[in-house]
Amino acid sequence: MKQKPNSRRKRSSNKCILRLPDLEHAKAAVLNSLNSTDAKRGYRHAIEEFVDWYCSEPRLALNRIVVLRCRSHLESRQLAPGTINLRLGAVRRLAYEAADCGLLSADLAAGIRRVKGVKKLGVRLGNWLTAEQGQALWQAPDAQRLKGKRDRALLALLLACGLRRHEAVALTLHHLQQREEHWAIVDLMGKGGHVRTVPVPDWVRSELDKWLAAAGIDGGRLFRRVNKIERAWGDGMTEKAVWHIVKESARSIGLAKVAPHDLRRTCARLCHASGGELEQIQFLLGHVSVQTTERYLGCKQRIRSAVNDRIGIEPNP
Repeated sequence: MKQKPNSRRKRSSNKCILRLPDLEHAKAAVLNSLNSTDAKRGYRHAIEEFVDWYCSEPRLALNRIVVLRCRSHLESRQLAPGTINLRLGAVRRLAYEAADCGLLSADLAAGIRRVKGVKKLGVRLGNWLTAEQGQALWQAPDAQRLKGKRDRALLALLLACGLRRHEAVALTLHHLQQREEHWAIVDLMGKGGHVRTVPVPDWVRSELDKWLAAAGIDGGRLFRRVNKIERAWGDGMTEKAVWHIVKESARSIGLAKVAPHDLRRTCARLCHASGGELEQIQFLLGHVSVQTTERYLGCKQRIRSAVNDRIGIEPNP
């Protein structure tokens, strides 16, 4: 007699419809499982968009068919395949965590995880600045103002050292040390928890010194907010502030679509164009895979002046 309520309880625990509290709980589980700030930001945005869509649609269950409909919805918005696949990856992770927490049937979660991504056709073209554009960009802010000194130092660091936004705002004076008689950012915590050392050119260190001296910063975070009376305040600045600084400086020199990550990409290409070794550029950017570094370079194969035309084994003319 006591087994019937238990069996009913067991069947009811295998949920197929998730309410908003369940989705929020699963989203928190996904975000807590991630270490990277960039990954958390991307997954949070993708999951919140999916939850908004899911809750606005008539539904019977969170299952494979619903996720396929979501994929069709994303394709109808003409999003890039990479963006769609990132959103689908977040939904799969959401289903996995929901099943792990007992919020969703394991069979439904398995079906969702089998939903395939969108095929990528062609190669996405990145955005790189020329050396002249890069120089004009970091020199665009007014060097006579405190905010201009800060922005010049920040832009120079992004362009010459290839830092990500969250890496730049997390920098402290302690990070700046000398190694092998060269200034460097030591023990920088990057994406995925990877630690690297980033060389800092003398001219970039000079721009940093101008900002630090003018702002009176002798410890803590390198970059701070600047108020209307030209004084540094607070204990740091946000990644969004970096975005606005890059956009405003780019607009001032006539560049419409420049994002902070384009400066990291530009750093890689300019290093390569000046004779930098691929391995050293990989160390600079902190890439785990050299293939990622190659994509940042945006290299094209040359046939007319091929690399194997003159390698030292050809017959003498």
